[in-house]
Amino acid sequence: MIRYLADLHFDYNSIIPYDNRPFDSVEQMNETLISNWNHTVTDPEDLTWILGDFCSGDAGRWRSVLSRLNGRKALIVGNHDDPEAVDGVRDLFEEVAEYREILDQGRHVVLCHYPIIAFHNHYFGWYHLYGHVHTSYEWNVTENAKRLLKKLYVRDDVCQMANAGAMLPNMNYTPRTLDEIFSVTN
Repeated sequence: MIRYLADLHFDYNSIIPYDNRPFDSVEQMNETLISNWNHTVTDPEDLTWILGDFCSGDAGRWRSVLSRLNGRKALIVGNHDDPEAVDGVRDLFEEVAEYREILDQGRHVVLCHYPIIAFHNHYFGWYHLYGHVHTSYEWNVTENAKRLLKKLYVRDDVCQMANAGAMLPNMNYTPRTLDEIFSVTN
């Protein structure tokens, strides 16, 4: 099983008011993220792609959080991911990249922390998962561009892209499969 989740922001106090996250403290948020992850990812062979902005702090803090999360993990680096921390925990990830194209049950998926409007093969039924824009103005711009492309191409399988940000209602601070993400976004 492959799952995805972006913008967890472990240990980042400012993210609670920024996203209007329903937590009283960063400790409560951290524990909820870990609990939701482990309740969902139960098979040690399951792979979860973290689509950037995983954790504040140094490699020791990253290692502490990652050791509590079930399954295999891969990281798409985000703008809030400290390069020294990432280098210090590479051994805990199946892969670390800034951009990746994968196959998920025969479907091509483009992974990047940032939304890409004209992502590789967007016209040919490929998928794109991203984070970074939270529920901000930039996410609205991205969603409007996606709608415009679908309207121009007049095809359902064009520009199948989705924000996998933890704070979105359909993500609910929980890793989701491609089917789960797209069952409510398109």
